[in-house]
Amino acid sequence: LVDEAIENGVRLAVCSTSNEKAVSNLVKTLMGEERRSKFQIYAGDMVKAKKPAPDVYNMAVEDMGLNKSRCCIVEDTHIGLGSAKAAGISCLVTKSSYSADEDFTGASKIVDELGDDAESGVTIATLTSLLS
Repeated sequence: LVDEAIENGVRLAVCSTSNEKAVSNLVKTLMGEERRSKFQIYAGDMVKAKKPAPDVYNMAVEDMGLNKSRCCIVEDTHIGLGSAKAAGISCLVTKSSYSADEDFTGASKIVDELGDDAESGVTIATLTSLLS
């Protein structure tokens, strides 16, 4: 999904409650420096209120000059979903082992995993279909 987004010129951001340095290092470690360079990082130490407040998403949208109706957030917890909803942005939830039993009422879509291929996984088209 990240590679498809990059190939199609989709602007990407990571919005986390962790601090900026930790988030940047995590993205770099998991995805490599080249992919990391395609992401804007917005973190909990950059805003007054952390998730479930919408501050980090509002900061990203404003800073990147985006229209909320053309954004889709991928989250994995009910706290993150609450933050996305409070920001007024569509949200796809991918369950994780630690959040599988959480209440994701209000999510635009819920999936068990993002998947690795266009046949069975989440694609840019999937996310586009969720836009308001």
